[in-house]
Amino acid sequence: MNVSSYRVMQALATMSMLVLTNEAEAQNGRAQPLPLVWVIATGGTIAGGGGSTGAVSDYKPGSLTADELVKSAPDIKRFAEVKVEQLFNVGSNDLTLKNVLTLSNRINTIFATDARVAGIVVTHGTSTLEETAYFLNLTVRDDRPVVVTGAMRPATAPSADGPLNLVNAVRTASTRDARGKGVLVVLNDEINSARDATKSSTYRVETFRAPDLGLLGYVDGDAVAFYRSSTRRHTTNTEFDVREIRDLPKVDIYSSYLEPNTDIIGALVKSGAKGIVFAGTGAGTVTASERAALKALQSSTSPQPVLVRSSRVGSGRVIGLTGLRDEYDALGLIPGDNLNPQKARILLMLALTRTNNRDEIKRMFAEY
Repeated sequence: MNVSSYRVMQALATMSMLVLTNEAEAQNGRAQPLPLVWVIATGGTIAGGGGSTGAVSDYKPGSLTADELVKSAPDIKRFAEVKVEQLFNVGSNDLTLKNVLTLSNRINTIFATDARVAGIVVTHGTSTLEETAYFLNLTVRDDRPVVVTGAMRPATAPSADGPLNLVNAVRTASTRDARGKGVLVVLNDEINSARDATKSSTYRVETFRAPDLGLLGYVDGDAVAFYRSSTRRHTTNTEFDVREIRDLPKVDIYSSYLEPNTDIIGALVKSGAKGIVFAGTGAGTVTASERAALKALQSSTSPQPVLVRSSRVGSGRVIGLTGLRDEYDALGLIPGDNLNPQKARILLMLALTRTNNRDEIKRMFAEY
C-alpha cells in the first residue's frame, strides 16, 4: 500500500465516521461541547510512508501532513474538538535545538492565548522523543497536559500503531486527571512521565519504558487511568524560561568504555562546550585516565566546562562515591541522579541558561 492508496482509504474511513456521528447526534439530541485539544505535528514515523505493504523499516518519515494524521484516526472526534498545526515535518533525528525551542514557545503561546484549550498533543519521531519531551517538561509554563506521542510503524504499514497512539494521546490530553502531572509520553496504551521514559527497543511497539520507576498509568477502552505521578519539579514549578532565548548553551556527551580515548574530552572543550555529560561505566565511574585528563584540563587556560556524571547503564542513580567523593568534587563532577545521559544534557543546557555556579547546578540535578 503506497501513500496515495492510504490517503484514499482514510478519506473513506472519515466519511463513514461522520455519518455515524451525525446519526448518533440525531438520536441523542445535541451533544455536549467537547474539550479542545491542539495537535502539533513535527513529523517522524507516525507520519511516515512506505512504498509497499509490509514496509515497516523502509519508509520516509514525515510523508503525511498533520491534517492527514488526524483523519487517519477518526475516533478522535468522539473525544475532543481538534485544532491541527504542522510545525515541522521531519524525522526526529534531524530536529534541532532551535526546533525544540520553537515548539516550546509555540505551546506556551497557545496556552497563554486560549483558555479553552484542555491540552496539547505533539506528534514526534521516536528517536529523540524523550529529549524533546523532557525539554518541554522543564519549559512549558502551564499545568494543562502536554502529551507527546509517536509510532514505531509508519502510517502505511499493516497494523500501524500511530492512529491508536494519537487517539489515546488526545484522550489523555483532554482529561482533567492529566493536569499537573507534567509532560506525558503516551504510546502502546501506556502513560509515562517525560522525565522517566526512554526508548528501549529499535523496532518493538512497547519501546518506551521507565526502567527504574515504571509507568504512570494506562489508556484503556473504559478510561484514562493514572496510578502515580512524578514528584520532581516540572512545568509550572520550574525556574527555566526560554521565551527570550535564541540559542542554548553547547553541551556535549562523552561516553566511556574500556581504555577510552580521553583526547575527546579536550576536543569537546576546544569546540566550545560549556558543559560535558560523562556517560560513565557502571555507577557513573570516571576512569583513572579520564580523571587525569580532567586534572590537566583544570590546569590549562581554556574555559572550564561544567561537568556532570551520568551512566551508560540505562538504569539506577549516579551518586557521590565513597572514597572517590573528594576527588570527584575536586574535579567539579556533579552527580546526575537517575537521568540518562541524553536527559542530563537537556537539564544541563537549561541550567546553564540560569547560572554557571556548580553548587546551584548540583541543586538543580537533585530537584528535577
